[in-house]
Amino acid sequence: MAVTSLDDDKAKDIVTIDLAGKSSLADHLVIASGTSQRQVVAMAEHLMEKLKAAGMKGLVAEGKDQGDWVVLDAFDVIVHLFRPEVREFYNLEKMWDGPKANAAEAETIG
Repeated sequence: MAVTSLDDDKAKDIVTIDLAGKSSLADHLVIASGTSQRQVVAMAEHLMEKLKAAGMKGLVAEGKDQGDWVVLDAFDVIVHLFRPEVREFYNLEKMWDGPKANAAEAETIG
């Protein structure tokens, strides 16, 4: 659901990283870029609305006030949304050394 929502909102460079066995924080990490602060915040809000509509409660999103980087904790899935230059600076993909997956492959994780 997360990847589909981000794809619908025209997110760029959607990547999923399997964290199973690497971290107790979550099973999956989803990373995507928006073209502006406004798009990053809108993608986060849309995703939260969809997850709440699906029955998820207790969702937490941080960073919506600034819009440079928003992290959404959806329990088994953590979603990081960045403006491109902020994403490049933090380079979470390299930190987790995770394989890249396209949106079609990532649909299996929700």
